[in-house]
Amino acid sequence: MPEARYAVFGHPIAHSLSPRIHAAFARQAGIALQYTAIDAPPEDFERILATFAADGGRGGNVTMPLKERAYALCSTLTARARSAGAVNTLTWRGEQWHGDNTDGAGLVRDLTGRQGLDLRGRRTLLLGAGGAARGVAAALLDAGILELAVVNRTPARADALVDALGQPDRAYSRYWDDLSNQGDFELIVNATSAARGTGAGTFNAPMTLVNSRTVAVDINYGEAAIPFLAWARAARCLHVVDGLGMLVEQAAEAFELWHGRRPDTLPVYEELRAQQVRLVTAD
Repeated sequence: MPEARYAVFGHPIAHSLSPRIHAAFARQAGIALQYTAIDAPPEDFERILATFAADGGRGGNVTMPLKERAYALCSTLTARARSAGAVNTLTWRGEQWHGDNTDGAGLVRDLTGRQGLDLRGRRTLLLGAGGAARGVAAALLDAGILELAVVNRTPARADALVDALGQPDRAYSRYWDDLSNQGDFELIVNATSAARGTGAGTFNAPMTLVNSRTVAVDINYGEAAIPFLAWARAARCLHVVDGLGMLVEQAAEAFELWHGRRPDTLPVYEELRAQQVRLVTAD
């Protein structure tokens, strides 16, 4: 039986752990699977994706900076992809691409399941408003957070994300330069990409954002997460979480969508966590 073809698309993409994660899931399920990483500069993404489909590609994951472009290329979208305005999971069906977004489900599953956190009633700050932030914002609201303040260095993008969420009583945008006047939060989620790929640099934000219950979450992992997590520890956040668990859980959501089988994420997560020192950046 020929191997089904799947891939992860991004730019850059050589760092991606997705091929390793999906290979582990496929071994669990006894599925013959070819899953590769394909570098796709934004201006060439549509052509590369069309070639992949013509060559037998049946599904793909999408990482930075292509999630919003993937959204625009889909003929149909799930409700959560439509809400996010971004797609991280593609399925080729009926000669068309169908888009989903598993980022939010992956984040919430990691935080509430693996980390054992109760998200309900938490005043939440979301840093960033790109495809990654769009993928998790609605899921956080659905998980029962009290309110969501979205801050982005380009205010118009934060405004657009808040408008798309359609919950003005719970979600609102604020200016990055005005963070010191926003009070404190029980959950701070970093969905910015400033440190991605280099591992260098610092993260600066007022420590007044933190209270005695604050959980700080970076959706990046490895070196890309170091600046924000260092700030969170210096600010004495109660819990500090990186994005490795989210990465594995969102991949499991995609795997189940494609193959109809839910993989066991624990052994895959534990293997990757044990080798954390070798991790470079995030999907």
